[in-house]
Amino acid sequence: MEDFTWRVGGPQGGGIETAATLFAQALARGGWWVSARREYHSNIMGRHSYLDVRAARRPTKAFFERVDMLAALDAETLVRHLDEVKPGGVLIYDPDAAKLTLSKLAMLDGAAYERIAARLGGGDPLVAKALEIYESDGVRTVPLALAPLAREIGAALGVDALTAKKTLNTVAVAASLALLGYPQEYLAEALAAQFAGKPQVAELNQKVAAAVFGRVEPLDKTRLSPLEKAGERLYLNGSHASAMGKVAAGLGFMSYYPITPATDEPFYLEAHPEAEVVVVQVEDELAAVNMAIGASMAGARAALTTSGPGFALMTEALGFAGITETPLVITLYQRGGPSTGLPTRTEQGDLRFALGAGHGDYPRAVLASSSVAGAFHDAALAMNAAQRFQMPVIHLMDKYLASTTRTVEPFDPASVQPDPGVNAKEASGVFPRFSLNAPGGVSPRLPVGAPGAGYWITSDEHDEIGHITEDPRLREAMMEKRAAKLDSLAEWLGPEEMYRVWNPEAGLLVLGWGSTEGVALEAMEGLDVGYLQVRFLLPFPKIEEMLEGRRLAVLEYNQSGQFARLLAQETGRRPDHLIVKYNGRPMTVEEVRAAFELALAGKAPDYLVLRGGV
Repeated sequence: MEDFTWRVGGPQGGGIETAATLFAQALARGGWWVSARREYHSNIMGRHSYLDVRAARRPTKAFFERVDMLAALDAETLVRHLDEVKPGGVLIYDPDAAKLTLSKLAMLDGAAYERIAARLGGGDPLVAKALEIYESDGVRTVPLALAPLAREIGAALGVDALTAKKTLNTVAVAASLALLGYPQEYLAEALAAQFAGKPQVAELNQKVAAAVFGRVEPLDKTRLSPLEKAGERLYLNGSHASAMGKVAAGLGFMSYYPITPATDEPFYLEAHPEAEVVVVQVEDELAAVNMAIGASMAGARAALTTSGPGFALMTEALGFAGITETPLVITLYQRGGPSTGLPTRTEQGDLRFALGAGHGDYPRAVLASSSVAGAFHDAALAMNAAQRFQMPVIHLMDKYLASTTRTVEPFDPASVQPDPGVNAKEASGVFPRFSLNAPGGVSPRLPVGAPGAGYWITSDEHDEIGHITEDPRLREAMMEKRAAKLDSLAEWLGPEEMYRVWNPEAGLLVLGWGSTEGVALEAMEGLDVGYLQVRFLLPFPKIEEMLEGRRLAVLEYNQSGQFARLLAQETGRRPDHLIVKYNGRPMTVEEVRAAFELALAGKAPDYLVLRGGV
């Protein structure tokens, strides 16, 4: 088997994330390249959540809508994921769950209930009706009462029912791997790693897994075998990679106010004190951004993370960083908006917000990461750009990247050199911190509190030493000095950092930004399609020549086509096809490829909405 996707679904808080981690780690230890995506409800407990683990012989970039094996830990998973197991795939389900009627599924919301009830024939159908649909689609259904199995094995091992229930995720993973004929030893290793520091818990779960392997017979056709032993790899998500990149670039201070999904990054740094980063959880978003600005003024390399609602409260301070020419990196993890919106679902709805955040004109850079591995390089680049050009840099991520976990080649910290910036070699007395005689608009910098020298800091317009001024000529000079930084930044970056292009001579050129890159590259394989990934949205790259005389499509996660509008603004070109998704679920290879095929055949509408996902 070249490529395999396993999905596990159950109630939020039911341990399915641990199950996916164990499954992925077991396969990774057998040499497979693995990736996992998490789709979860924003409540704490009970609502439906699921995770996909994709394993392949080569690194992958995206996920499929239809999976090879579904482990349904509850009845709701069984009915929600109808039509999402491939023909020839496998469904593991609890036979007792199939006896329920749909109305007994307390967490199934009204809209979903109506859709599913209609799919099952109307009225208040039995969940067992879903099994008929799976089987008619060529899916192999495997009744396996996982919770009773956990209790039975727990009793045989002499543990109480509550403790046995806690091993349900291990039972689900072990049963899935046993059905696939995958060696038990790799799961034992994954359990030891998962419960490192808790030897008794690890031992119990290993015994439970061994008992499951002893009771579940492998399937006759669907098999998964280990590959050659892999070299060293990292298993991490986009939040981890972003944190690592910042540390490699010299991060010394990070502030944050908790908000989903941005909090994962500072949490990761807090768990790794060896990174030697001061991480401060503050009382609100205003404190977070102002504290980071203050740390940067004092000479620390500073950053913070937030999501849309938090970023909305930071925009005045962002302008303060702009007018005081203070290096600052804000990693903005986009999620479904507006307002609280969809707190745990993905979107690219904050592009125009990032481009225009804050009143008045001041330079800021906007960079969007496209992959988990790429977030390391991008975060480091954002830190260095902020330091060198003394401006805010908004590093755009999204929930998909934050909660997608992949095996990647180890990062090389030595490949990142913290940029020293433009600093005063020596200073005494009154220091011209905002000198107009500044190549590229970047004045020499002196940290606040440096002995023997000083200057003024104000949020008003100011002269070279920071005194408030409203002189029209000086105002013009200061505005032009600051604005010059964007041209300097673009020259420093070069085209290779500002955009990337694949198959540029193809009949259809698709443009995208952020996390659309991976799914676009997999979906276009074998098609007459090229792809252009814009990495820097501000300053915008010079790509007009590549667009001349071309049929264009734009792919993005928002309803209004924010990037398409930016493209028209910067190049004068509107796409022939705008392909969007805004239901909060990630794009899948199948639906994006179908959209590309429609465009190539001349059958795609000007505005095409992708609607996959549950």
